[in-house]
Amino acid sequence: MTGPSGPDRRAELAAGLAAVRTRITGACAAAGRDPAGVTMIAVTKTYPAGDAVALAGLGVVDLGENRDQEAAPKAAEVAAAGVTARWHFIGQLQRNKARSVVRYADVVHSVDSARLARALATAAESGRDRPLETLVQVSIDGDPARGGALPGSTDPDRGLDPVAEVLAGAEALRLAGLMAVAPLGWEPERAFARLAEVAAAFRARHPAATALSAGMSGDLEVAIGYGATHVRVGSALLGMRSTLR
Repeated sequence: MTGPSGPDRRAELAAGLAAVRTRITGACAAAGRDPAGVTMIAVTKTYPAGDAVALAGLGVVDLGENRDQEAAPKAAEVAAAGVTARWHFIGQLQRNKARSVVRYADVVHSVDSARLARALATAAESGRDRPLETLVQVSIDGDPARGGALPGSTDPDRGLDPVAEVLAGAEALRLAGLMAVAPLGWEPERAFARLAEVAAAFRARHPAATALSAGMSGDLEVAIGYGATHVRVGSALLGMRSTLR
């Protein structure tokens, strides 16, 4: 995982970053939005810590990971290199990993059950000196077999409102907003239009929870058009190259 990125790799990352920023700027112009209102998260999962350090040198400090086994040592390695990053945990999270994740993550995007919310609250109470930002992962298609809390459901563990209430009521956490992934087989337009409806109703109940994490390399323009404040970009930024696994 270790090793600094050489000049060729830094040039690749710089080119990818310029292209992604151009796409974000264009999408914001089309939607009548200020590009400053969209945060690009560089998804560094399976890529080495050297890439994360190089991205930070290019001004990218928001980094995303989806597996604690990889993220925890990578975050430590990046910190040891003298780099201050803002780590976003974006993958499915098991409750038994909560204590590890709260030590390095600044934001957890994938809270999809009340039980996980409570585990994070307990871990954050003793493992952090500031509140942990959290987003509720929403199930757009309502399929309980996929990850995501269920809009409109009264299920005390998986319903969107019950999960949000746990997060909002925990002193060690801050409810920041919602996250979603377009379901397989859905066109991005349909998926993010549905998410925008859910987000509007959600903000009526939680006015301070304005973050909307949606869109990846292939569909970030559509997500921005429907109000995404955070886009999670991997291959379009880092390229298709030999990775850690």
